[in-house]
Amino acid sequence: MDTKQWRIEVFLTEEGGRTTATARLRTGAGEVLDASGTARLNPVDRNVPEIGDELATARALSALAHRLLDVAAEDIEDVTHKHVRLEG
Repeated sequence: MDTKQWRIEVFLTEEGGRTTATARLRTGAGEVLDASGTARLNPVDRNVPEIGDELATARALSALAHRLLDVAAEDIEDVTHKHVRLEG
C-alpha cells in the first residue's frame, strides 16, 4: 500500500468588509497550486467574521479543485496527445 500526503493551507485576510482566502496545495512531488476566493459583507447584514471566512474558503477550495482538474487534463494530454476535458 502506497500512502501519499498532500497539504492544503488556507490564508485568510479581512479588510473593509471583504474576506479573501488563498488556498495553497503542496503535492508530494513539490508542486504548488494556488487559488483564491472572496466574500463581501452586505452593509445591511450583521458582521459575523466566521461566515466570511467560511464563504471565502469554500470559494478558494472550489477554485483550487478546478485548477487541479485543469492540471490533470494537461498531464493526460501530454501522455495521450489527445484533447481531454475533465469536469468535476
